[in-house]
Amino acid sequence: MEPLTTTYPLKSSVPKAKVFIVFLSMALCTTILCLLQLRFFKPKTKDFYSFEVRDSRGRSISLEKYRGKATLVVNVASYCQQTDKNYIALQELHREFGPSHFTVLAFPCNQFGESEPSSSQEIESFAKGNYGVTFPVFHKIKILGSEAEPAFKFLIDSSKKEPRWNFWKYLVSPEGKVVKFWRPEEPIESIKPEVASLIRQIIVKKREDL
Repeated sequence: MEPLTTTYPLKSSVPKAKVFIVFLSMALCTTILCLLQLRFFKPKTKDFYSFEVRDSRGRSISLEKYRGKATLVVNVASYCQQTDKNYIALQELHREFGPSHFTVLAFPCNQFGESEPSSSQEIESFAKGNYGVTFPVFHKIKILGSEAEPAFKFLIDSSKKEPRWNFWKYLVSPEGKVVKFWRPEEPIESIKPEVASLIRQIIVKKREDL
C-alpha cells in the first residue's frame, strides 16, 4: 500500500504574480503618459513680452502689446548724476526710432543710492515735465533680491548681467529675447546701430509677410 502524499496549492505565488503584473502595468501607463505630456504639452518658454507689469497708476499692463517691436528696457532714477544725460539720450532714441518699430520702456527703481524716492506718478510727471519723455514710465519696482520684478529678473537671468547702478539698458528683440546690454556711462552712439539693425530686420520681415 502506497503512502498517501498530500499536495498543497501554492497559495502565495499566484497573488504575488498578480500584484507584480498590476504594478508593471501601472508603471508602463505612467511612463506612456509622461512621454505624451512631453510630446504634446511642452511648457511655453518665457520671453520678456510674456510678463505683466504695472503702469504708473498701478494698473496691470501686459508687455505682449510690445511684441513685434524692438524695446530698450531701462531702470531709471530721478535724482542721480546720470539722470540728465540718460533721460535726454533715451528721449532722443525714442524720437528717432519710435514709436512704430521701437520704444523705450522705463522702470523706476530706488535700490541704487535711494535716488528714486518719489511715488510712481510723481516720477512719471518728473520725466515728462523735465525731459519731455513720450515713452512709457512704469510703476516703481525692485530689480534686486527676492522681491525683484519678474520681467526685469528675466532680463538679468538672460543676459547674466545684473545692474550695479541706475540706467542700465537692455535691448530686447521683437521676439522678447535679450540682444545686448549697456552700462549707464556708455554713449548713445553705441546703442543706435544695434537698434537700427533690429528695426531693419522688422521691416524686412513685414515686407516678406505681405
